[in-house]
Amino acid sequence: MRIETLPEADLGPALAKRVASDLRSAIRTRGQAGIAVPGGTTPAPFLAALGAETLDWGKVFVTLTDERQVPVGHPRSNQSLVSRHLLQGRAGEAVFVPLLGGGAEGAVAALLPLDICVLGMGDDMHTASLFPGTPGLADLLDPDTALSTATVSPPGAEEARITLTARALVSAAQTYLLIRGAEKRAALDRAMAEDDRTKAPIRAILDAARAPVIFHAP
Repeated sequence: MRIETLPEADLGPALAKRVASDLRSAIRTRGQAGIAVPGGTTPAPFLAALGAETLDWGKVFVTLTDERQVPVGHPRSNQSLVSRHLLQGRAGEAVFVPLLGGGAEGAVAALLPLDICVLGMGDDMHTASLFPGTPGLADLLDPDTALSTATVSPPGAEEARITLTARALVSAAQTYLLIRGAEKRAALDRAMAEDDRTKAPIRAILDAARAPVIFHAP
């Protein structure tokens, strides 16, 4: 596990350049590239910077690490956030694979293994929609589960969600964790000291054979 600490203004662009390089490499090798990106507000500068990168976007398949069960266009829709910040200009040529809708699970499963997965993390040490206290969480964190996606109802959530399982997340050839601020860094330290993955779901990612590169702004 490697941590790259950068000023706030540099964090998104630096990660975008790294991810764009990975996408180009995958396209050269396989003829296409698959990436999962997070929702929420923290990734917005990264997504915008990535969308401005020059590459063969028509060969890129984009999906989400998780999604809320709300209509597209809803303020809490991760798909809408990605559309606004990433899938603009030339990047709009990318193929978006939603987590909601008929056939979504099969379409997402067809993307595995991913080339790149970019994740966030909450102060409670959750990632994607793998929250502590979620019913059935242990199975979703099991690397041998047959599931690539699952519907979950995290404690206190306003709506049910669809999430990639840990197996799908760690399938990526390269994983990045994007965190900002002292509280997120403290949460990362707590996760590293916690052996129970159901209490610190991010451990499923940190302990993977291909450990993530962590991009952090103080």
